[in-house]
Amino acid sequence: MKVFEANITQQVSGYLNDNLKTVISYEWANQEMVDKFGINQFFDNNEELETLKEVLSVSDPIYEMLDRAEYGDFQTNPYLANQVTLNLSSKNIFPEVVIEPTCGKGSFIVASLRNFNNIQTIFGVEIYKPYVWETKFSIMDYFLDHPNSNKPEISILHCDVFDFDFKQIAEKFSQKEILVIGNPPWVTNSKLGSLHSTNLPKKTNFKNHNGLDAMTGKGNFDIAESITLNMIETFQNVNGHLLLLVKNSVIKNLVFDQYKNCYKISSLEKQCIDSKKEFNVSVEAALFSCRFNSGPTYKCQEFNFYDNQSPNLQFGWLADKFVSNIDTYIHTKEIDGESPFVWRQGLKHDCTSVMELDKVNGHYVNGLGEEAILEEGLVYGLLKSSDLKNTVIKRTRKFTIVTQKKIGQETETIQTDYPRTYHYLTQHQANFTARKSSIYVNKPLFSIFGIGDYSFKPFKVAISGLYKTFHFTLILPQDNKPVMLDDTCYLIGFDKIEFAVYALILLNLDKTIQFLKSVTFADAKRTFTKDVLMRIDLLKLGKKINKQDLTNELNKLNEKNGFSLSLELWERFLDEMTPVKEKKMTLFRN
Repeated sequence: MKVFEANITQQVSGYLNDNLKTVISYEWANQEMVDKFGINQFFDNNEELETLKEVLSVSDPIYEMLDRAEYGDFQTNPYLANQVTLNLSSKNIFPEVVIEPTCGKGSFIVASLRNFNNIQTIFGVEIYKPYVWETKFSIMDYFLDHPNSNKPEISILHCDVFDFDFKQIAEKFSQKEILVIGNPPWVTNSKLGSLHSTNLPKKTNFKNHNGLDAMTGKGNFDIAESITLNMIETFQNVNGHLLLLVKNSVIKNLVFDQYKNCYKISSLEKQCIDSKKEFNVSVEAALFSCRFNSGPTYKCQEFNFYDNQSPNLQFGWLADKFVSNIDTYIHTKEIDGESPFVWRQGLKHDCTSVMELDKVNGHYVNGLGEEAILEEGLVYGLLKSSDLKNTVIKRTRKFTIVTQKKIGQETETIQTDYPRTYHYLTQHQANFTARKSSIYVNKPLFSIFGIGDYSFKPFKVAISGLYKTFHFTLILPQDNKPVMLDDTCYLIGFDKIEFAVYALILLNLDKTIQFLKSVTFADAKRTFTKDVLMRIDLLKLGKKINKQDLTNELNKLNEKNGFSLSLELWERFLDEMTPVKEKKMTLFRN
């Protein structure tokens, strides 16, 4: 049964019908709700009271409920909410004030009423009005079943979480034990913006990303992350706890940013749940909890929520290094430094159907199924993340058009130097114009990103940023031209094949793999990023590797790929990686 698009039990509808049908003032009705259920401001006006009475007078009123999953709205089922609050009470956490910043249908509020006996005050904030009603109805249903239960003062507020002043609660109840609990929306700010939602924080670059990072993705953040940071910042100086159900990526970001934020929180825990089981979604999520008014702490213990006897691992900050597994990191930390070679991301064009080509019977065919008549000058072999399976790659299955040699380069010369290519590109100019990213605004026609001198190095070592395979690939030239990679890949380029092969051997060492496993997160959207790869100190690896092991690996590559490489350039390779300052100090000592 539904009223105001909210679920309501027969028990609650019966109570309201029996007790409010003769009430003509919403103020009197509100007093009844306070006296019986502790709920403040049940009705906002007489119109709501009269509408409710009218709807309840009709048998079985039903309204269609909007599917809000696209808004990241995955409501916590009552059983999970009950288990979460039971888990808190088993740790002797008994709040006097409970705050749910996005209370949804009220599962955590009802569970708190069930399992915390000393609650004095409850605040629930919710922007979606049907959920406000459903929360109120659920609270009524609980108290009708448990009339002798403790009845705190309850306020369920129809309000945007980003407009509500939580600081007034922190100040008013500064001497109370507070619990912030809930399940904020699992959605990013850009997703909500595309859905024309108004439930967004103010447009600020709150992590202070530089211009390009903010434009190309890092400026996109989880709404739950913003809400969680707001709660921590607001309540960090009062006694109590926070427990929010958020995506794993949010928890990683919270712990990572704690190094600079230094919030007064401790006992950081991540309790992993089965999102498929609980919400029927394929999203990695967990309960993030911490204690206020303590610390600051920079490490987080990870548990299985269903069997949280001992932590699976501990991640966070060790000195000034952020790692995904502190225990395993300790054994490889000596190679955590700075890469002597700059890792780069591959080509970005956001126009796959036009810019990426297959070769069919000697002819180029684009993603639209059209034959593309082009000069060979701007066409290069292309590798994507899914192509980086083998240790050495000599041929590509795809091709791409490279319109610039560096970012921002004018593209007018294509018309005179490569007229057929220019004609093809202009035929599809609408596709380029439709690109949404702001990085292309006021840039030359057919602009691309992720391009530079490094793109044209003949020999490359690369890894997929998307796949969970700790494996590096050597990429050789194709038809005497360098091969390009797309922007899901990361690469370092070399002029000499020997240098590329030496780097490949070092990067595929067991020690390197174990190090990467200790600093990457398996559930991240991109397992590998430039920041992670730049931490691999190839010079330290090169100085530590046993010469015989190096020889053995080189011989395997020679035999398997028809190379005839030696270690003749090994010392030059090490010298190439040695910083100028270190070279000068060596000369001075000699």
